[in-house]
Amino acid sequence: MPGVDPDELPKKKVSHEIGQDLSLLSVAELTERIGLLKEEITRLDAEKTRKHASKSAADTFFKK
Repeated sequence: MPGVDPDELPKKKVSHEIGQDLSLLSVAELTERIGLLKEEITRLDAEKTRKHASKSAADTFFKK
């Protein structure tokens, strides 16, 4: 039976759990997670802005 090439194994998706132990992560892993979290913050800010604009439009429309 031939061996399995590690490059052919599916890659585990990097994720971060708030409060998880960071002591076992390398500097590269920490840097990658910081990047992921910054991207998520940007995504959340964009959604917040979109919802705020929608709410403002509704408030203006329904203003008496």
